[in-house]
Amino acid sequence: MTFSRRRFLQSATALAVLPKAVRASSTDLVARKAIQQIAPNGFPETPVWSYGGGVPGPEIRLAQGARLQRRLVNDLPQPTTIHWHGIRIDNAMDGVPGLTQDAVTPGEDFHYDFVVPDAGTYWYHAHNRSVEQVARGLYGPLIVEEAEPLDVDHDLTLMLDDWRLDPETAHIVDDFDNGHDQSHAGRLGNLVSVNGQFDPAFSVRSRDRLRLRLINASNARIYDLSLDGLVGRIVALDGMPLETPMRVEDSFPLAPAQRADLVVDVQARPDRVAGLVSREREGSFGLVRFTVSGQSARTGQPSIAPLPPNPLPMVTLDSAPIHRMTLQGGAMRWLESAHLGETLLSGRELAQLGRFWALNGYAERPQDPFLDAQRGSVHRIEFVNETAFPHAMHLHGHHFRLILADGRLGPWRDTVLVERGQTRQIALVADNPGDWLLHCHMLGHAASGMMSWFRVT
Repeated sequence: MTFSRRRFLQSATALAVLPKAVRASSTDLVARKAIQQIAPNGFPETPVWSYGGGVPGPEIRLAQGARLQRRLVNDLPQPTTIHWHGIRIDNAMDGVPGLTQDAVTPGEDFHYDFVVPDAGTYWYHAHNRSVEQVARGLYGPLIVEEAEPLDVDHDLTLMLDDWRLDPETAHIVDDFDNGHDQSHAGRLGNLVSVNGQFDPAFSVRSRDRLRLRLINASNARIYDLSLDGLVGRIVALDGMPLETPMRVEDSFPLAPAQRADLVVDVQARPDRVAGLVSREREGSFGLVRFTVSGQSARTGQPSIAPLPPNPLPMVTLDSAPIHRMTLQGGAMRWLESAHLGETLLSGRELAQLGRFWALNGYAERPQDPFLDAQRGSVHRIEFVNETAFPHAMHLHGHHFRLILADGRLGPWRDTVLVERGQTRQIALVADNPGDWLLHCHMLGHAASGMMSWFRVT
């Protein structure tokens, strides 16, 4: 696998690093500047923003039902918060400025304290100026373990991200408000990393069984992933176990913020290399290498059983009202008009303000909720994508079930990919009280209009 300077986009912008000491305990998450080797060896190191000095931030692992307690210490030049993505937690701990808490200003801190009810693969990330702060590296994995661990030889967390780096300095290109990105597919990088590294390698044996916890931390990139020298099944999506694990036959998509847990067996022979592969327009590229040395003592490959289910509510669609959310705007489908607050502005006026998208005619989070639901009620939300681009729609504080084309209930998710021109329905049991964000997780789209919210009372 090779990488050359021509694969970098050209830009001269650089990020200065001004280290600053803070007092913090070993369990605190200190948001601060750091330096990391993101690009291949031979390229300069990259200034990043981090939790605790590295990207990703420290992996948090705890048992299902345990209490998570972390203090965010902000040693950055911007206010920030942490959103605990996919965790059904108390509303006050959700980390959304202006909706659930005030942003934590530089030099201040905030104590997060909540119980994790569901086993699975989750993550945490900045939720103020997210299009910039996540792109600079403010994210990390959150793993909630099942009561009984799986019989695997390796349990590996793999956080996928793409970086837009200057080819000469390897600094992050500082164009987060780029109108072209925001009005098109979003901020796409020119280098893909896994766990903050380019082309990492793990040592395995032939016939080893692996649990791969895949997390897409990219701002906008949708991965089309396949396996090489590995065979297995997807056992969970967005942290929630599948009733029937899905065999990976060819490839599968992973949109921004989505997760997929795989249980795979190493089929590659000793002295060969297996891998996780990204399929792209110009060909397929290895993301992770598994160097095979020796052979496991496993004599056979037992079937892959479903993970134990999480305590999710029962979904019944009888009499569930349908709430339509129309995704509007963007390049090639420009907004004619939309609301900012109570003011109706033309598409030209909105573009001058950096607003290119709308949800149900609003180019920012509206004053009134999209849905005002009684606790425990069931609702259908129909996402109608009238734009020329896909969108990864994420609901805070809840998981929902996809409604398949034939009307059956599909898997539990917290982020649904809605392709251009597509209509997708989800079934939501509004069982977690509070005010919750609903937005596109292409973070530039959210910053430029695709932001709404719902209330559970």
